[in-house]
Amino acid sequence: MLEFCHVNAGYGSTAVLNDISVCFHKGKITTIIGPNGCGKTTLLQCLNGSSKVTAGSIRLDEADFLAMPLKERARRLSLLPQVRTIIPALPVKTLVEHGRFPHLGFSRRKSERDIALVNDAMEFAHVSPYAAQYADTLSGGIRQRAFFAMTLAQDCEYIVLDEPTTYLDLKGQREFMEMIQQLKAQGRTVILVLHDLGQALKISDTLVIMENRRIAAAVTPEECLRQHIIEKVFDVQLKVFHDADGFYYFFH
Repeated sequence: MLEFCHVNAGYGSTAVLNDISVCFHKGKITTIIGPNGCGKTTLLQCLNGSSKVTAGSIRLDEADFLAMPLKERARRLSLLPQVRTIIPALPVKTLVEHGRFPHLGFSRRKSERDIALVNDAMEFAHVSPYAAQYADTLSGGIRQRAFFAMTLAQDCEYIVLDEPTTYLDLKGQREFMEMIQQLKAQGRTVILVLHDLGQALKISDTLVIMENRRIAAAVTPEECLRQHIIEKVFDVQLKVFHDADGFYYFFH
């Protein structure tokens, strides 16, 4: 389990989050949702040091996550950030191989297992056909898949993805959600930030709803609907339709 315990965090001298406590359960899909500016990205960036934790603790399977060496953190938890300001001019396969760096020695010599994990990650993310193409020449959607493959190549039990469907078309979003469910079937713990509330309701075991830089609720999708939490937090009305293929959620 990944647990935030009374965490305060922000950027430099600017405080953003105050007294945040929330649990992300092992082997489950948890999606963080909330209006823009509510603190979702700041919360996740506590895990890679982009936002500074000034009080409280973060525990990963009962261990003090923030006290771990950076390399050990990267062996246990992988994080795909929302925005990358620099896109490296590297072949896709080389980019994905960067995901193995936390597991390699000083020479960064890859074992057969490292090579297999890279190839498997590229196949899983459907970027193998682009292996030799440079990442900075790719479309936004394919580039996002390449970074996702790099994240998977870390081979971590905990996978954290901040708005991973950015740049993906409708077909790509559907395929991505299928991949997330496959990761759960493998026993991985997946933590997402999504803006598509319908996708969040469909895919998640737990929804963490943030509002005004605090945790408004952490509930199952069913309980979220029963309590009308989304309508209250987002100031929307929800309509639910269903047919033989499942349920559909429309917000207005």
